[in-house]
Amino acid sequence: MTSRVPVSRRSFLGLGAGVTAAWAVGGRAIAEGGGEPRFELSAPSSELLWRKALYDVTVLQSFAFDNVNGHIYAVQVRNGAGSAAAGDLCLTKLSTSGVVLGHMYLLGFGHGVQIGVEPVGGSAYLWTETDAVRAEGSARGSRIARFEFTDGRTLTASSGELRKYTLVPGATNTTCAIDPSTDRLVMRYAQGSGFRYAVFDLKDVEAGGATRLFDIASPDGLGTFQGYTAFGTYLYLLTGNAYGDSNPAPGNAFITCVDLRTGAQVQRELTQAGKSLDYREPEGMAIQIVAGRPRLCFGFASGVEKARLASIFYKSELV
Repeated sequence: MTSRVPVSRRSFLGLGAGVTAAWAVGGRAIAEGGGEPRFELSAPSSELLWRKALYDVTVLQSFAFDNVNGHIYAVQVRNGAGSAAAGDLCLTKLSTSGVVLGHMYLLGFGHGVQIGVEPVGGSAYLWTETDAVRAEGSARGSRIARFEFTDGRTLTASSGELRKYTLVPGATNTTCAIDPSTDRLVMRYAQGSGFRYAVFDLKDVEAGGATRLFDIASPDGLGTFQGYTAFGTYLYLLTGNAYGDSNPAPGNAFITCVDLRTGAQVQRELTQAGKSLDYREPEGMAIQIVAGRPRLCFGFASGVEKARLASIFYKSELV
């Protein structure tokens, strides 16, 4: 039986001066009460967004939260022939209730498999893949980029606004997420015959460093990869496929928890969140912090082709 942390020790402080400060205090309290906290994947899921339109009409690929300013950023492959092969993306800024507040186009960036957001005052800086390399009709990034969200702008992979980072020499298929509880950047990358996850201090990366705090192999046999995020010392992976003849409802969407310190799989659960959705392709993960309390969020694309919609669900119980 899983040992559960008492409610008093699972409380989190408000954001105050920032997410990192809030987590530092709450994290120590939980650690003193029984080790590093993680999300209970068998706990019920709650709905955050239900069937919301993004700026473009294509499938949601991933999303991330600006937990300071209260926004969601979602990314899609840009609508149009050749966009997938070219690595052209559409980035949408939304309210936390799903109202579209702005957009950008990112040309030659990649597939949008996962993104991160870094709040800086009232602005948001996006962390994404870039320098897309074409392969089999699609494109994947080969470096990591940071840039400020500017409504209505179109950036290319050579735009001067980008700051680019090569964190693992020779890596391909580079994508990233940000853990707001630790201010760490998590990069998924391919090297050799498989995928790995490397974790870096965000400020160290911005200063030009590339010291890996953790670097583990991706577990095998989980199914079709669809997104990831991290909270503390645990990595969360989303896998599965859209509904179809070989994957009828409730589908095969799984969430897996992996220990970043050891690479060991800790928990794996089928999720039936949003099981009534049509199409229902799992897409993207991120950590949302609400009143100092973390949520493990995961998304689904639904709707018909050329009119796709986005839904986001979350789990909040910690153990």
